[in-house]
Amino acid sequence: MIARIHGTIVASTADSVIVDTHGIGYEIHLPRTLLASHEVNDVVTFYTSFIVREDSQTLYGFTSLDQRSLFGQLIGVTGIGPKVALSLLSSLSDNDLRVAVANGDVTRLSKVPGIGKKTAERLILEMKGKLDLRGIAATPASARDSDVIDILQGLGYSAAEANAAVSSIAADASEALDDRIRLALRYFGGV
Repeated sequence: MIARIHGTIVASTADSVIVDTHGIGYEIHLPRTLLASHEVNDVVTFYTSFIVREDSQTLYGFTSLDQRSLFGQLIGVTGIGPKVALSLLSSLSDNDLRVAVANGDVTRLSKVPGIGKKTAERLILEMKGKLDLRGIAATPASARDSDVIDILQGLGYSAAEANAAVSSIAADASEALDDRIRLALRYFGGV
């Protein structure tokens, strides 16, 4: 197994880079966010997952062992292959993915290319017991705060950002929904 590669990027494509390591070029498929942060001639280190199929041998690269482990867990879910797992890691940060699973956020996961509602539900069902969800709020403190979180997510904030904003509201703050939304938006530098 090829677990880690260190070298210089000599070329890139729409979904991969070629890393030269002592004269050998390895094509490594990366999440889009990682791909966008590197250029030709960058010296890089990627933790890799080497997938061997009947018709291909493919390397997938990640910035950390934790992200590589998350990729391995994702491809263990029925109906999710390496390309869809890479799409999930391209669309959501590791933490946002964990929050979406912890909160059972089918809508958020369904927005990822290649993930439909049924696949999102299966992903939540199969991953919830496997992911380390310590420190991630699976449910909001109350139904009132659930409404605030839903509204913030409707405005485009991630579940993690919405939970953090709600957590920043003082315990003695007004119970009125409008007031709580305004206080949560202040967390983002809003109204």
